[in-house]
Amino acid sequence: MARSIMEVAFLSAEKVEFDNVKLVKLFVGDEPDGKRDLGISILSMNVAEEALDEVWAACEGLDVLEPIRVTTEIERGSKNTGKFIVLHVEPVKAATAQAPKPTQQSAQQPAKPAGTQPEPAKAN
Repeated sequence: MARSIMEVAFLSAEKVEFDNVKLVKLFVGDEPDGKRDLGISILSMNVAEEALDEVWAACEGLDVLEPIRVTTEIERGSKNTGKFIVLHVEPVKAATAQAPKPTQQSAQQPAKPAGTQPEPAKAN
């Protein structure tokens, strides 16, 4: 099975529980193709059984149309189509906020070469 990471707009998450069955479905929006859909292309994806609670918790604080990063596994569906199974969801802003930022000191001072160098000669 192939894995994919995509950035899309969060629309909704739906939880269904009945007869000892628990399901979570994620609805996201992508750019329309202009032929079959206009405005936003709506995708519906099932969540992997082992990730139900994690994905639901990750979606609880999201705003509608907030950009999210979704990790999916692509299973082979009927008629050789691919089915996206959600493994992980995170807001894009949280992922970019965790990126390391250069410290103020290293940004202001030029890098000094390692080793010793003789002092420049002074003119009298």
